[in-house]
Amino acid sequence: MRARLLPLLIVLMAAVLLALGIPLAASLAAARQQKVVVDRIDDTAYFAAITRSVMDTTQGPQDEGRTLSRALESYYGIYGIRVGVFLPGDAPLANAPETWLLPDEGEVRDAFEEALLSRRSHDPEQVWPWQRGRLVVASPVVRDGDVVAVVVTDSPTGQMRSQILRGWLLIGAGEIAAMLLAVGAALRLTGWVLRPVRVLDATTHAIASGRLKSRVAAAGGPPELRRLARSFNEMADNVEDVLEQQRAFVADASHQLRNPLSALLLRIELLALELPEGNEEIASVQAEGKRLAQVLDDLLDLALAEHTEADLSITDIGALAAERVAAWAPTAEAQGVTLVGDCPATTAWADPVALSSALDAVIDNAVKFTPRDERVEVTVTADGDTATVVVTDRGPGLTDDELARVGDRFWRSGRHQNIKGSGLGLSISRALLAAGGGSIAYEHHEPHGLKVTVRVPRSAPAA
Repeated sequence: MRARLLPLLIVLMAAVLLALGIPLAASLAAARQQKVVVDRIDDTAYFAAITRSVMDTTQGPQDEGRTLSRALESYYGIYGIRVGVFLPGDAPLANAPETWLLPDEGEVRDAFEEALLSRRSHDPEQVWPWQRGRLVVASPVVRDGDVVAVVVTDSPTGQMRSQILRGWLLIGAGEIAAMLLAVGAALRLTGWVLRPVRVLDATTHAIASGRLKSRVAAAGGPPELRRLARSFNEMADNVEDVLEQQRAFVADASHQLRNPLSALLLRIELLALELPEGNEEIASVQAEGKRLAQVLDDLLDLALAEHTEADLSITDIGALAAERVAAWAPTAEAQGVTLVGDCPATTAWADPVALSSALDAVIDNAVKFTPRDERVEVTVTADGDTATVVVTDRGPGLTDDELARVGDRFWRSGRHQNIKGSGLGLSISRALLAAGGGSIAYEHHEPHGLKVTVRVPRSAPAA
């Protein structure tokens, strides 16, 4: 979630900074140019005043031109700005440099024509750092209500563009610093908001994996998430209480029923001694009674498996599997089934008693459903952080629908109802393995049969 939330926050903050930075940069450029334009307006007004004064005090055009030329040349020499006073007929009254004349078109011509209409030229368009434009300002020289000359300045923009660029670099540096601060704040904010969510997710996964005592630890975050954590813990407590009551009921019921059932079976056996040998009714009652006793024993085992926590330790999975193969070999041989094992030494974290019980249930099923003259294979392997025990048989196998239900309590395939069993063995195996962080999975085994994979972790359990 953080990988999705953090880029969104960064994009939003970048958009905000750009929305502030771009207008600020444009405003800076406009302010720099406006300052230059105002200076040129003051200069042209000054030269216009000198021109009027010169025209009022001198007698001839040549004297006027010499007086103005000295002032304009001094200005051009100091600032490098071309300046000229032009008569309405385009003739220069004075100009600096002397080679600079009015062009036939362009910005200078437009500004001159506008000043002839007895008004100052419009402000030039904005010049950006990547442009090489010039700033042209023209002011009319008015005498007795008539425009007698026009003062034109043509300023280079290199220095102004450099100042604008430096200002933009400062703004950019400020934006980058603000962005870094915003990213740091976003990291802290997302961590603060999502930390309780991660804790809640981990706890939910732990409960779903069978660790019902897991709870959401106290963490920071918004008040809504803290309330959610408390509500989740209350819900988990209630669920655990209900499941505990259910387990206790099953265990107590199984235990309480086991004693009278044992007494009943004993009386049936005594009754059988008084009846003719081979009585089918008594034999049937005895078989059903023993089956019921087995179901009660399995129910009690299941309740204990779901209630008891695993006693994990580093276990040689290969040696344990080889021991179970050796223990079941006589049973398999009696049924005409070949039981073989490939069990190299492989260590993992497991409860040896629980894993032995689970392997017994899996191997028992494999041998039970495998026809004569077929094989059951037990293979131990290690793959990264997991050790696996794979049991494959050559029996009839299961359909896809049956694979989806295998391991459910009391479930047995309709094709195998005549085979002894309570339908609880694999449920007990799953509960025993889940308590220690392991798992059991079922799939087809080609060309026919069932493949059961038992997995246990090789890494140390979390505290």
